[in-house]
Amino acid sequence: MFLAIEAGLVVLALALAFTVPNFGSRWFAVLERTFGNLARQRRLSIITVGLSAMSLRAALLPILPVPVPGIGDEFGYLLLSDTFAHGRLTNPTSPMWMHFESLFVIWRPTHTGIYYPAQGLFMAVGQVLLGHPFWGIWLSVGIMCAAITWMLQGWLSPGWALLGGFLAVARFGSFNYWANSYWGGAVAAIGGALVLGALPRLKQEKRTRHALLMGAGFAILANSRPYEGLFFGIPVAVALLIWLWKLKRPELGPALKRALAPLLAALALTVVAMGYYFLRTTGSPLKTPYLVYERAYNPVPFFPWQSMRPFPHYSQPGLRQFYLGLKHTYYDPWRTVPGFILSRAARLAIIGSFYLGAVLALPLLLVPVVLPYGFSWRDLSSNTRVLMAVSAAVIFANMLPIYYLPHYTAPITCAIFAAVLIALRRSWPWQWRGKPVGRFIARSVPAICVLMLLLRTAEPAWPAYRIPLWCTVTPTNQERAEMLEELDRMPGRQLVIVHYRPDHNVGAKEWVYNRADLDSAKVIWAHDMGAAENQELIDYFKGRKVWLVDADSHPPNLEPYPGSAGEQSAAKTDDEH
Repeated sequence: MFLAIEAGLVVLALALAFTVPNFGSRWFAVLERTFGNLARQRRLSIITVGLSAMSLRAALLPILPVPVPGIGDEFGYLLLSDTFAHGRLTNPTSPMWMHFESLFVIWRPTHTGIYYPAQGLFMAVGQVLLGHPFWGIWLSVGIMCAAITWMLQGWLSPGWALLGGFLAVARFGSFNYWANSYWGGAVAAIGGALVLGALPRLKQEKRTRHALLMGAGFAILANSRPYEGLFFGIPVAVALLIWLWKLKRPELGPALKRALAPLLAALALTVVAMGYYFLRTTGSPLKTPYLVYERAYNPVPFFPWQSMRPFPHYSQPGLRQFYLGLKHTYYDPWRTVPGFILSRAARLAIIGSFYLGAVLALPLLLVPVVLPYGFSWRDLSSNTRVLMAVSAAVIFANMLPIYYLPHYTAPITCAIFAAVLIALRRSWPWQWRGKPVGRFIARSVPAICVLMLLLRTAEPAWPAYRIPLWCTVTPTNQERAEMLEELDRMPGRQLVIVHYRPDHNVGAKEWVYNRADLDSAKVIWAHDMGAAENQELIDYFKGRKVWLVDADSHPPNLEPYPGSAGEQSAAKTDDEH
């Protein structure tokens, strides 16, 4: 429905462009002069865009409060955040670790989230400085929009770059799940923007700071989306090598000294730091927590042409259910040729709907119409070809694995905005029968984005979508969050044993996730593993009030654990009344 409204506005804009193309010209001209004055101040433009993104998200807190985690990935990142916020790289393994096994967390050889650390580091900054990991997400979205503006300034004129920055604010700084969950997306987009923003500057100025910024971008990609980052880096590396090859000898020395050497040093430092992190978390500098988890729990391969591994023994039945579901939903159907083709077509549709929607797709669809007759690949600028190559490489990488979510494409967010802006710039002078049709269309794109943002604000409880959009709502576990608040208000420390029915979906509603410092946590969540093993856990955490929660009742039912001190206390209170 929401996408249909946006498509309807695009059709309306096209109709107005061909009938009354001068509609609103005076108002647009005044606005463009104001933005033009700001755009000429490049640093101020970058700061303004970043602060606008953070201000917008903060202003939406009354209708879009601090997000409640619901998906296992989010809890994995929250564990990383809490670990880093406590000044540690990882946590010791609890002797009772089998009671706490959950998706996307490893317990051996150490206890940590399985994901790469960049997202967790940003969240830890928010947790330390402002008291909650969400503020790290908030900060990352502001930096992302600022970094996209900086990147666009290296590829386009200041005015178009500023427009791209504000488009990023409207589409990714408000209702986008990157700003409203703990899944990530913004951090990888920062990495991509730093790399692509540094590339043209490095070629033009050969400054060490640009090489270091490119190295920082690659470091962020390696520690957020390493798989896509590898494909992202190949065309960038080729572009750099071609540039160095074409330099004349007097220019080559300074380029190697000021550009290549600092970049290689930054990359080497990244490799060493990552190796140390892996050594501390898994015991080997070549083994990642993600790899340890996959080998221990996940028999479903990453790519459809790989063979299934045997299912391991699971202490928690929900884990087996989850991976059986992945096998039946993704692996089996997509190993067939029709299944593979259909799934990849659907994936392209998801990328288009999430990153472009109808309104940002409009200028790209209009390009074949406005380009002169006979225009070919050779007529494209070298910069445009590089952007296209990087985007194609990452999208190709996205087409190969079994799994996909929109934030997997995050490294090329800035390149997608650059492509849209290049198309808008091409469309601007286009006329039809002497009418400035292209100018009206170019003006209508940001206008529709603002209108859609206002519409989304007016209806914050818009239902979830089958196809992810820029304003997609992600699942939450509100019942767990409310119960945790209730338990936090109680005196003393609590142990909650969670009971699931056999058909419980841990992929959507897992309850058993804990803080990094498990033993000192006020509330500990554990799986119901039967009376004998539960008693072993209760004895280990002696002195805690013990509860049993039926996670599948409606609403979930919290009651004292049978035979525990909590139950006896509750029974005594009932007798007194």
